[in-house]
Formats: sequence, C-alpha cells, structure tokens
Amino acid sequence: MKRLLIATHNPGKVREYRQLLRDLPLELTYLDEVGITEEVEETGQTFLENAIQKAMGYAELSGMLTLADDSGLEVDALGGAPGVHSSRYAGPGASDQERIDKLLRELEGVPEEERTARFRCVIAVATPDGRLCAAQGTVEGIITESPRGEHGFGYDPIFYLPDKGRTMAELLPEEKNRISHRARAAHAIKPLLKSCGEEGTTNE
Repeated sequence: MKRLLIATHNPGKVREYRQLLRDLPLELTYLDEVGITEEVEETGQTFLENAIQKAMGYAELSGMLTLADDSGLEVDALGGAPGVHSSRYAGPGASDQERIDKLLRELEGVPEEERTARFRCVIAVATPDGRLCAAQGTVEGIITESPRGEHGFGYDPIFYLPDKGRTMAELLPEEKNRISHRARAAHAIKPLLKSCGEEGTTNE
C-alpha cells in the first residue's frame, strides 16, 4: 500500500485526514511519525502558494508522496483577514483563544449581517520528483459574538453555520468532516491523487 505523508505536526488534523481519506488505498503517516523536524517556510501570499511550498518541500525531504494544506478564515468586514495569517493572527505562539479574542475585538460593533466569513482550504499533493496536483474547498458562515462549542479547533467556536444553527465547534467530528472546508477540499483532491502520483495533474 502506498504511503501518503500528511505534512503537519498537528495530530487533530491527521485524525481528520485519516477519516476523510479512509476509502483510498493509502497508508497515512505524518511528520512526527517519520521523524521529520525540519520546517518548510511558508512565504506565499495565497493559500495555494503556501500549500504548494509545503507539499513540494516535504516531498523532497521525505522522498514520499506528500499532502499539505493551507487553510484559514476570511472575514469580509476585515477585508479578507486574517486569511493566510490565520494561525499567526495574534502573534507567534498565540493560543487559539488568543486568536479568537483578537478577532472578536476587531469585530466589536459590527452587526451580524456584516459578519460574513468563510473557511478556505487548499490542498496540494506533490511527488518527490516534483509532480503536483491541487484542489480547494470553502464553507460560508457568520462570526459569532462569543465562542460556542467544545469540538474542533482554531476558529471553529466562533464560526456559525446558518443552515445548521450551530457553530463548527458544536458539530460532532463526523458531522464536521462531512461539510468542512477541509472535507470539501479532500473530496476534490481524491480523484486527483492517483493521477498526481503517476502523471502529474494540477487543478486549482
């Protein structure tokens, strides 16, 4: 069975991918399991650029078929921020709660109808010899005024899904994995994985 390296140190993300890609004939591993401690720098201006940098960088380091993603929150009232800076929005080493607190402060006084936002995820898959494929997924929502829910991570507790009547963090993991931006990007990348590994296909 072919191994697929998930380019992350985040065990929560790995669990999600093992669930999302469970029907593919792939054995998923990740950076900590294969002993990779080097960090591939993300210098791109878009989610796609960052995902490609990570996928190609870790494919070269590992010699394995490698999947990397870049994802984040785009808030319309903030001009699309925090965007590619979502994980660094409150500064290096900040916690999820600190990032949420900063975002809510930025949105103080903004009415609900103007608090529209989306989660965006771009997935890139690269081979050690430089072949590449990519896909993306998005989910639309509204930023709440305070966190709700105990599941998920990141900005999930303040991302409200109107059609569900709950925040992303109030969804059970299996429900989130059906509708999240990462789930939609993973669904889009599935048919490309085989051709990416064999021929090299790009789908942006």
